Amino acid sequence: MRQVSICGLRVHDVTMAEAVLACLALVERGGPAAVYTPNAEMAKRAMDDAAFMALLNRGDLVVPDGAGVLLAARMLRRPLREKVAGVELAAALLPAFAQRGTRLFLFGGRPGIAERAAQALRQAHPGLVICGVADGYFSEEAERVEAIRGAGAQAVYVCLGVPKQERFIDQNRGAIPALMLGLGGTLDLFAGEARRAPDFWIRHNLEWLYRGGLDPRRWSRLMQIPAFLWAVQRDARGRRA
Repeated sequence: MRQVSICGLRVHDVTMAEAVLACLALVERGGPAAVYTPNAEMAKRAMDDAAFMALLNRGDLVVPDGAGVLLAARMLRRPLREKVAGVELAAALLPAFAQRGTRLFLFGGRPGIAERAAQALRQAHPGLVICGVADGYFSEEAERVEAIRGAGAQAVYVCLGVPKQERFIDQNRGAIPALMLGLGGTLDLFAGEARRAPDFWIRHNLEWLYRGGLDPRRWSRLMQIPAFLWAVQRDARGRRA
């Protein structure tokens, strides 16, 4: 798969359909695999943290989750074809998981969220095998690793927030022989605890603005978007100079 470098972050140029097929191929292959879904905020963190950048670049599949990443690629004259939002990728995989009997583990969120998400997903996708759930509040990481291993998971939705989920995936790839996807607040959405923006905002790549309006506490994080694009613009000018 073609990769595009955005200030050192290597992102796969895939459509949603291609990302689904790539994930299914990784499950079929067996063994550990990491899928990361960087948006502009996450990409800016990587630009400021060399260790986090290296972690993301070790991913088996790195998809552009957000209009900011697509805009950055265009600014660098290396356009990506399509936004592949993590929550949409997670949802798109479920019918295939149900059909194939893939053993899925839900990991993250507050106590009770993963259970509610599992119930909703089983109702929506008959035949879906959810082999275990665990919340994101723990003192001993080894206990969560053993729970996932013991459940025989083939795929794990890791929803611990950035950068905790990416570090968990990277540090435990040798211990968990499964496809692991870092998916932020996806379980809250599946459980009905949170809602995505209306379609209009999503279609016009303004979901970040809608969510910021609902929760002003997010604005400090959202300011990383213009900071990221400014850094990309400086990089683009430097390359053309």
